[in-house]
Amino acid sequence: MKESEIEARLVRGVKALGGRAYKFVSPGNVGVPDRLVILPRGRILFAELKADGGRLSRMQLHQIDGLRQLGVEVWEVWGEEGVKGFLELCREQMRGGDVE
Repeated sequence: MKESEIEARLVRGVKALGGRAYKFVSPGNVGVPDRLVILPRGRILFAELKADGGRLSRMQLHQIDGLRQLGVEVWEVWGEEGVKGFLELCREQMRGGDVE
């Protein structure tokens, strides 16, 4: 499955949960995560999406690490199974659970 299809599934899934998954671009900041996910109850996370067999670039790893050092939740979502897991994580976040 292509990364664009994975991204579309994530966007539809987040919308079905009542949230939003904005395409995140930050001019001058190469490698930022693909999506800024905003869930009901004010939960905010970033998602970097990859097709199975894909890889994170050096700049993506750098950006993810920097955001995590600031205490931001950044999730790497790999393939169709990763989207399913991410959406379950979103459901848990909406219920108020802590997910590590």
